[in-house]
Amino acid sequence: MSVETKAPRVPCCSKLKLFLVSLSFVYFAKAFGGSYMKSSVTQIERRFDIPSSLIGVIDGSFEIGNLLVIAFVSYFGAKLHRPRLIGIGCLIMAAGAFLTALPHFFQGQYVYETTLSHIPEENSTESILPCLANTSHLVINDLSTAASKAACEKEAGSSMWIYVFLGNMLRGIGETPVMPLGVSYLDDYARKENTAIYLACLQTVGILGPVFGFMFGSFCAKIYVDIGSVDLESISINHKDSRWVGAWWLGFLVSGFLMLLAGIPFWFLPNTLAKQCKSPSKKRQKEDIQAKSSSDTPEVEPEQGSFLPEDNTEEDAPQPVTMAAMAKDFVPSLKRLFSNKVYLLIILTSVVAFNGFIGMITFKPKFMEQVYGQSPSKAIFLIGSMNLPAVAVGVIVGGLVMKRFKLSVLGAARLSIVSSFLSFCLLLIQYFLQCDNSEVAGLTMTYQGATEVSYQQESLLSQCNMGCSCSLKHWDPVCARNGITYASPCLAGCKISTGVGKEMEFHNCTCVQELKGGLMAPPTNMSAILGQCPRKSDCDRMFKFYMAVSVLGAFVSACGGTSGYIVLLRSIHPDLKSLALGMQTLIGRTLGGIPPPIYFGALIDRTCLKWGLKRCGGQGACRFYDSHAFRITFLGLVYCLYGLANLLWGVLYLQLSKRQKKLELRSQAKATALEANGNNNPNGHAMVSIFKNKDDLDRDNESTI
Repeated sequence: MSVETKAPRVPCCSKLKLFLVSLSFVYFAKAFGGSYMKSSVTQIERRFDIPSSLIGVIDGSFEIGNLLVIAFVSYFGAKLHRPRLIGIGCLIMAAGAFLTALPHFFQGQYVYETTLSHIPEENSTESILPCLANTSHLVINDLSTAASKAACEKEAGSSMWIYVFLGNMLRGIGETPVMPLGVSYLDDYARKENTAIYLACLQTVGILGPVFGFMFGSFCAKIYVDIGSVDLESISINHKDSRWVGAWWLGFLVSGFLMLLAGIPFWFLPNTLAKQCKSPSKKRQKEDIQAKSSSDTPEVEPEQGSFLPEDNTEEDAPQPVTMAAMAKDFVPSLKRLFSNKVYLLIILTSVVAFNGFIGMITFKPKFMEQVYGQSPSKAIFLIGSMNLPAVAVGVIVGGLVMKRFKLSVLGAARLSIVSSFLSFCLLLIQYFLQCDNSEVAGLTMTYQGATEVSYQQESLLSQCNMGCSCSLKHWDPVCARNGITYASPCLAGCKISTGVGKEMEFHNCTCVQELKGGLMAPPTNMSAILGQCPRKSDCDRMFKFYMAVSVLGAFVSACGGTSGYIVLLRSIHPDLKSLALGMQTLIGRTLGGIPPPIYFGALIDRTCLKWGLKRCGGQGACRFYDSHAFRITFLGLVYCLYGLANLLWGVLYLQLSKRQKKLELRSQAKATALEANGNNNPNGHAMVSIFKNKDDLDRDNESTI
């Protein structure tokens, strides 16, 4: 007899664990690719000279790809070979990653915007004169005819961003079967008490993907985009400059190879497994016997129990189903699913929260760059090395709390509500952690009164640079010794330059003034160097407080992630599980994934103070933002969305409590009827009453949960 119990247990457990390990690696690989895309948003925006609203459309193309196939994959995929469908998805994701990197190999070299490159450099030791009294050095950038502009755009490859859009969409199509089919496969063949810890493992390993994705994105952001094909000594900008473009394409090649490797095991896994074997210990066997003996007694709220009536019939082996039969049952299944009120509330809550999360994670590196003066590579590195590990720890802690305290569905909902509310409070604290705007002459500061250097509102011209014939469109910032940034050496009134490349310095800058006794006075050193001036020292201290609050908020928010999944899984019928997860992904990606990058980006664009200039003319990417307006816009959107999500969590909890009370009353009535019928006529009427009560509960569940 011991042989009979051991024989099926070893293979079923090993195959389930192999599936768990394989699915975890897929979660890692797809999260690596997705997070690398998020970390490369700024680099792609600069490389293709596009505004934030358009980069939001490109970022949302992943969700568009999901939208195209998620409903059919979730429904039909649940009835087909789920592991192999996941393997096919991995191949498609790999193809999408390679397509995303393709423009780099067909596009010309990156030519960054600068006023200095417009001057002939016959001799590298020759001094360059930024402030000239003629405009001959600016004519090169003026394209007189439409034909020349079209030729320039063709040479520059200005529309190559479409390949990034299509590649990201292809990644979204390939990612479709992973979550609904993978999670439902695990939940179908794992013990109920193990589901929470398995989901926590998946999410934790999945979070390691963004950790490495963001850190690799930080590494690539410091490598010049055309590494190996240009002389780096001739590049006059560094990775802290707003015109710098890193090797954004490199990470997509790595992501593609990872996805190819991740899909291999799924071609060798079976379509079905036996239910995960129970522990052979005597204590467990005794508990199982007691559980079976008391199976006729209805339980009000078992460990991670559902709000659905239990079906005591044996689960039959899966029968072959035709495509016609599946298609015929599709619409009735959707109707059953969306008659579930709890499910609808979960969908609405997740859509609102997803809007806030996607908008925040997409533009958080830019927020840290513009508000706190951090370089894009450092911002990405800190997110990957501090925020995401905190999320991973939070997911593990949430899963362990679920398993340790054996939380019911209501308990899981309470855990999610508490973590959501506390993380929202920590978000509110971030509003008070601010820095002053960068001091840029003519943009964020003007001098009036007792000084000859004064700027008109929203103008870069002053008396000190009127005779220089400077371009007002270019952004080629220099930092003067007085700590003020000027839009270009010409606009700083600089007459002489020394050095080459990054070591270039400018002297005799007539616009450089120093503040003495409340008045502007000529400084002893009227020189400037390339690049923007760093923020004041107190901004670094404020940024450390911001990071501490941000990391703590990420941990607290992640503690409720697993419990939220449990509420969803235990509130739907088993035969609708894959469809429910797929529809949640479909609606979440459609309403919560596509719009946020677009409207976040469009509103952020309104805070731009200085737009860049495209290589062929026209408005390019934003070079400098009003950090105060940026902070208020960004945080205001996040607060509105997360505040609404917290309110919806409260409504969902009330609905769950209401349903629980109904189940308790029905369970008591059922137990009373069972006892009464058993005493009166134990042979017949009891079973009739029980099944009648069960049918009523089924019908009520279909319409009121």
